[in-house]
Amino acid sequence: MSNPIKKALARLIIRMSDRLSSRPDKDAVFKSLSQLHDRILQGKKDSGLLVPFDLQQGRFIIFSDQHKGCRDAADDFKEAADAYTHALEYYYDHGYTLINLGDCEELWENTPAAVMQYNEPPLRAEARFLQKKRYYRIFGNHDLEWHYAVPRRQFLRPLFGKKLRIYEGLVLQTQYNGNAYRVFLAHGHQGDKRSDGNAFSKWFVAAIWTPVQRFLDIHPDTLSESFDLVDAHNIMMYEWSLQTANTLFISGHTHKPVFASLDHIDRLTKQLQRATADDDLTAVTALQTELHQRQEEYAGKQLVKTMAYPTYFNTGCCCFSDGDITGIEIADGFIRLIKWSGKNSPVTHRKVLEEAPLYYLFDQLPRSI
Repeated sequence: MSNPIKKALARLIIRMSDRLSSRPDKDAVFKSLSQLHDRILQGKKDSGLLVPFDLQQGRFIIFSDQHKGCRDAADDFKEAADAYTHALEYYYDHGYTLINLGDCEELWENTPAAVMQYNEPPLRAEARFLQKKRYYRIFGNHDLEWHYAVPRRQFLRPLFGKKLRIYEGLVLQTQYNGNAYRVFLAHGHQGDKRSDGNAFSKWFVAAIWTPVQRFLDIHPDTLSESFDLVDAHNIMMYEWSLQTANTLFISGHTHKPVFASLDHIDRLTKQLQRATADDDLTAVTALQTELHQRQEEYAGKQLVKTMAYPTYFNTGCCCFSDGDITGIEIADGFIRLIKWSGKNSPVTHRKVLEEAPLYYLFDQLPRSI
């Protein structure tokens, strides 16, 4: 196909896509998340599983948004691949269950065959968890093709085997003070008309839109690349979590870490203000360094909102440009926002950015819904 025709088709497709873009709509987000949550609690295993865990003994690591690509200039994962693989080795050796919360592979820009070819080491590291029955995988909007049996069997089964299942969500359930408390997990694209409107739209994106996008080399902006939309969407997901009794909600999708309903950049800013007021020069220097390192990821941020209840968490992503990855740990009765870094270093470092006892958060949940 000639270049002028291809460019004209690309412009037409982009205009059509803009009408169904990833701009979050509150009613759609609320409706879609509620439907998914309720289906899982009703035992609809095609949507997700209800997984019991012991409050003190359960161990989970939740990563999302690797966007594994083909190690070319468009591959957001390539700088973080080593940190991710080393982190998986740590969590495997320490008995964690791995929850991969969507957009694990970048299938909008790459074919599944190419992604499998260039990412065998991290994929095999994931598959080890499945062999020990310590692995759950959720699909997102950028790897929506895994929602369907044919591509799963063709591309994932050779590495993961026949036991691999992929869900839209997951609910972890535990007991505290005689009551059931839950941690609901979903990628966070729910309510996006382009990939979550209905069964037909899901199929259309996976079977038609994605191959056309690859052919025409279309790279439209996603939600995670627009910071005003990121904040708005995180706030919507927080507001949805308020209406769900005895539940914490963990998502990915926006690429922006959130811990206990406060995004990490806001928390760092508040900590810096407090350290400055206390004349704590050591803390001021460390916090200024951390904020500077995050400058590129959070440039253009518009909204700042401190949220009242600690009901919402976001994993961040495993494709930061500096090679860092962030995730959420649930272990030993705590929930933690963690970062792994080690680009250009023989040692990958784990750092706890935020942590809180789960029982403390459960006690802080709103009493009336």
